[in-house]
Amino acid sequence: MTSNDDAQTRSPANGLISRATPRLSRRRMLQGWGAALTVLGFLGITGFDNPVSVQAHEKEDAMSEHHESAKPNIVLVHGAWADGSSWSAVIERLQKDGYNVTAPQFPLTTLADNLARLREVLAVQEGPTILAGHSYGGQIITALGTDALHVAGLVYIAAFGLDQGESLGGLLSGGPQPPAIAHLRVDAQGFGWLPQNDFVEHFAADVERDKANVMYAVQQPIALSAFDDVIGVPAWKSLPSWYLVAKNDEAIPPDAERLFAKRMGATTVEIASSHVAMVSHPDAVVKLMKDAARTVGTGR
Repeated sequence: MTSNDDAQTRSPANGLISRATPRLSRRRMLQGWGAALTVLGFLGITGFDNPVSVQAHEKEDAMSEHHESAKPNIVLVHGAWADGSSWSAVIERLQKDGYNVTAPQFPLTTLADNLARLREVLAVQEGPTILAGHSYGGQIITALGTDALHVAGLVYIAAFGLDQGESLGGLLSGGPQPPAIAHLRVDAQGFGWLPQNDFVEHFAADVERDKANVMYAVQQPIALSAFDDVIGVPAWKSLPSWYLVAKNDEAIPPDAERLFAKRMGATTVEIASSHVAMVSHPDAVVKLMKDAARTVGTGR
């Protein structure tokens, strides 16, 4: 399947293909008028001698309208060298389509600290929630394990999707450092920062240069000790997952992203994007999130 931004969809071979099947339709135009005319027609046939039946009919109409209009919440989890504002273009599009969206700031200190922040955010969601993570944000959403309150599905945007017993440090030590993180500057508190040239030329290579420089200026560093945190039972083993592979990623090798997606059985799309696909290709990112939202529906 081909989508916007030259997206190519590949359905997994492990029986999870149904995840990508849309189920939630838009509210039909003038549905309220249709419901009113239906009730009037019913009254014209039966008169007013059966008010219980009329009330039941009206209740069914209201429930049907709610079912078609309700949408799951969406919580966005940023990664290292970014913050919640990196989702701005995605948030704007999702809100325009009626989604309740939250994109909190994460401390990027320890995995435990980041998980605590995520659980605080999930606790105040009402109803089913799609959880999306970018880059290190994938580590955070994965670490929820089986205790994932309100979460109905996971969306990974060029993100880490480790398995039980794995760590980022172990993964990154297995080969040459990707260009975007090859020259980290580590401060006195043990936080890693990206140099400006590496940020603009590799981390956000397909973002307009002036905008990439602004992103560099507001980057949020990550504690290098977080690379030693080991994943327990990953959340993707018990939740449906979607994955966007950034084919031009210079922070996480695209082949590693494909491996993450394959072993979690994720519905997968690939686009020609740098690591920050949510900035340079927001339409493709939004499409994947909406596909996930339609698939999980709003069952409580």
